[in-house]
Amino acid sequence: MRANILSWFVRMTLTAGVVLAAPTMVVAHCDSLDGPVVNAARKALETQNADLVLIWVQAGDEAEIRSAFEQTLAVRALSPRAKDLADRFFFETLVRVHRAGEGAPFTGLQPAGRDLGPAIPAADRALEAGSVEPVVKLLTSTIEERVREHFLAAARARSFKPDDVAAGREYVRAYVEFIHLVERVYEASTASAHGHFAETDR
Repeated sequence: MRANILSWFVRMTLTAGVVLAAPTMVVAHCDSLDGPVVNAARKALETQNADLVLIWVQAGDEAEIRSAFEQTLAVRALSPRAKDLADRFFFETLVRVHRAGEGAPFTGLQPAGRDLGPAIPAADRALEAGSVEPVVKLLTSTIEERVREHFLAAARARSFKPDDVAAGREYVRAYVEFIHLVERVYEASTASAHGHFAETDR
């Protein structure tokens, strides 16, 4: 019985690994080994309380996660090596189902300690501290810097001579970049933030 359970987990883990070949389209931290989803999974397994991870999946996926959770508990009790394998399988299953519920692909668990840039850590710290002000300051200063930079480039290039085609093209390039930046910032600030596809590669 113990061998059958362990063999099942080996097959499932290898099957899940096939997904690693899929291309990534987003930047997120829910797929990191030190991200909130995996951290919740660790606590759930330690306390044997599946409710701690069910909040990260859609209601329709609850049965799959409960099943994987129970199988994981059974296998991790076999040996230290089985525990590591079972935990990894559960982490991958939970993250995969979570991302699918958000309309995002699963490309495998990402290593802990990744450089996520300043925004995501700032957002997490804001929730922990109960204050959004540092995030607002970060976003405001970053957006202002970028908008001013592109505005000045377009403004400087605008005074070109009518017969200087090269200079005119330089102005058009700067103009398009400025207009598109303003448009993207406005759309991002007014659009729904639901789902991983709202995120973009840096």
